Amino acid sequence: MWSVFEQPWTLVGAAVIVLFGVLTFRSVWSEKQKWWQWLLPIGVAGLGFGLDYAVATDLEKINRVLKAGIQAVQEEDCAAIARLLAADYEDSHHRNKQSLVSRCRARLTPPAVEKVKKLSAVIDLTAPTARVTFTLFMRFDKDSYWATSYKKVALVKVQLRLRKQFDANWLITRAEVLEVDKMSVSWSAT
Repeated sequence: MWSVFEQPWTLVGAAVIVLFGVLTFRSVWSEKQKWWQWLLPIGVAGLGFGLDYAVATDLEKINRVLKAGIQAVQEEDCAAIARLLAADYEDSHHRNKQSLVSRCRARLTPPAVEKVKKLSAVIDLTAPTARVTFTLFMRFDKDSYWATSYKKVALVKVQLRLRKQFDANWLITRAEVLEVDKMSVSWSAT
């Protein structure tokens, strides 16, 4: 079932049903017509949009982490990337968070990345953990390490593992580069 906290359309549909109920009530009992009856369907629809805006679901929080990570890579901001990593971060090449941040500082020295765009994402959410596999289009700056060593554009497939923290935020606990231009790779090759 759709969650009213992830999208407002369930309650907007309910508002249409309430509107038909109000119309029916007003046509059957015309002597009981009041101006405030029109506020019922508007209130239900407003509740749908209000709940969607006010309550951030786990899926929305994970998407925010992805968006912030993509923006941080595009802006070459290693400090912002570090804020997205859990204290117990570890992957197949980096033994801890500091190791990845050091590599980030070495590789994302300007000029590095010109543009990053998320093409697709698959989110497997089983609270308190999530696995996200997504494909990025990356355009590197013409003077960057990657453009001079390899090429200027690449399709990169990445898998992230996230864990919900005690403060209800999601942080990355593991990141693996799976493919570059449809060819299997690992961290050591990047």
